Amino acid sequence: MLNDVSEQIRECLRHAEDCARKAAAQIDPTLKADFLDMERRWLSLARSYELTGKLTYFSGETKREANNPSSGQA
Repeated sequence: MLNDVSEQIRECLRHAEDCARKAAAQIDPTLKADFLDMERRWLSLARSYELTGKLTYFSGETKREANNPSSGQA
């Protein structure tokens, strides 16, 4: 699952970078703003995937510790 999340994050970052490049190439201020908005949204999605991955990892660790009392605190 973690690899899937990492790949999703990389894909979002690639899209964000593409939008930033397209924004920089625009002369029309409306189109430039639209591409910058899309970049922001891709970056936000990447952060969401990152948070989801961290929460999934933490949840799994918590479950493992609950199922293995010997690995708990002394």
